Amino acid sequence: MTTDQPVPLVDLAAAHAEIEAEVRAGFDRVLASGGFVKGPEVAGFEEEYAAFSGARHCVGAANGTDALELALRALDLPPGGGVVLPANTFVATAEAVQRAGLRPVLVDADPEHLLIDPARVAEVLADAVALLPVHLSGQLAPMAALLGLAGERPVVEDAAQSQGARQGGRALHGRISATSFYPGKNLGAYGDAGAVVTDDDGLAAAVRLIGDHGSARKYAHERFGFNSRMDALQAVVLRAKLRRLPAWNEARRAAAARYDRLLAGLDGLAGPDGVAAPRTAPGNEHVWHLYAVRVGGGRERRDALLAALNAAGIGAGVHYPVPVHLQPAFRHLGHGEGSFPVAERAAGELLTLPLYPQITAAQQERVVEVLAKAAAA
Repeated sequence: MTTDQPVPLVDLAAAHAEIEAEVRAGFDRVLASGGFVKGPEVAGFEEEYAAFSGARHCVGAANGTDALELALRALDLPPGGGVVLPANTFVATAEAVQRAGLRPVLVDADPEHLLIDPARVAEVLADAVALLPVHLSGQLAPMAALLGLAGERPVVEDAAQSQGARQGGRALHGRISATSFYPGKNLGAYGDAGAVVTDDDGLAAAVRLIGDHGSARKYAHERFGFNSRMDALQAVVLRAKLRRLPAWNEARRAAAARYDRLLAGLDGLAGPDGVAAPRTAPGNEHVWHLYAVRVGGGRERRDALLAALNAAGIGAGVHYPVPVHLQPAFRHLGHGEGSFPVAERAAGELLTLPLYPQITAAQQERVVEVLAKAAAA
């Protein structure tokens, strides 16, 4: 039997309860040492996250947007060169490209999985010096196809939503990958933090140099850089959470499978104006950062279902209701409505349901019960 208790979109307090003692002990170590930036906690996390990712190197950063910019700058791409990325991503992906002195080249997504579409990438390759696929909602973009298209162009992976995800048994496929540890991520800090992961010794060294004012030793600045270093207190949190991340990701998979079963059992959610569960692309090991259903009938219907869920205390949400090309900040790219129809349609259809490792079966049943009543109204 379900209850009328509220269900949050993300429950960060539940995750904190599992690691509170470990984090407090780690904070005490940092406070006693006075080493608040970099230091042994950051070095320990970098080593552990590199191993978790199956990579040679991990370099901490202040946030995920900086991590993307650092990865791009480390490649020494031609100024103003085009970097291909999907239109249906958080604006930070495009921000990082522009901040690195490069030019966003937007493409549409595939209509089934809403990942960057290799067929659309192939159409703009002549205008590209690099590819920047986004691993959206917890599953990887089609990396084999993209690497085949890229040729000698570097592939930079935006892995902000895919911590622990694999494709063909591997997490890292391109030359370099960047991730965000924003609090709501599968591996979230208690503030902003990010990291760059790579197998390339030279790229790792360049990222570390650029993110520390271009300096490998105090007051000697070898190249232009900026300040983007991980705080030791955030590293303490991330180390505690990383030890639990495999189990937490498994719990997310179990919760996603439960949603799949609950949604499949509701005839009232079928049809062109119904609600469709998200799909996992072949070869992907999904970690379900988000569980976003697709609502038929257009944006107005989706927004009505969202309002009904929120009114009942269900913390549903909408991610990326406006694609990058329709954001005023990127009007200069020259795209208007209709430029990327799959991304635009998804922006009006997607509805994110609550999902986190500690969510209970009863909570999920309540979510789907409220959703079904709203859909049938």
